[in-house]
Amino acid sequence: MLIACHAQAGSGDGKTPQSQTGENKLSEAGLKEISLTVRSGSTAHIFTVELAKTPQEQARGLMFRTDLKPDRGMIFPFDRERMASFWMKNTVIPLDIIFIRSDGTIESIAANTTPYSLEPVQSGEPVTAVLEIAGGRADELGISAGDKVDWQQ
Repeated sequence: MLIACHAQAGSGDGKTPQSQTGENKLSEAGLKEISLTVRSGSTAHIFTVELAKTPQEQARGLMFRTDLKPDRGMIFPFDRERMASFWMKNTVIPLDIIFIRSDGTIESIAANTTPYSLEPVQSGEPVTAVLEIAGGRADELGISAGDKVDWQQ
């Protein structure tokens, strides 16, 4: 099954972002924003990510976005462990697609994925989440397989 990390169905409910200090802050796309930490050795890299939980949110992903700040991203949590397959259809910017195991460790990273590509980008084993960040950012920060990812929904 291809998860179009940038697929067809739209999401968002037209809500505007809430207060910067509010607990249920929403992105411009109407998705909940949460804090996520990637631990690489003794270094913690903190991102603000949009939470794509529903099939519609996951299908839309980061499609049509023309910019992704270095400390931003999107997390795709799954309700069960599974093989993950993403593509870059309608995705304007390159992304690092990070596959996350059930214990929070990074299984693999597909770095600098090609915008608009229909080629599947797949995990090497079943995972419970996928994180997307700006293309090349994982390498810049030294994020690699085995590092730990933590977030709360």
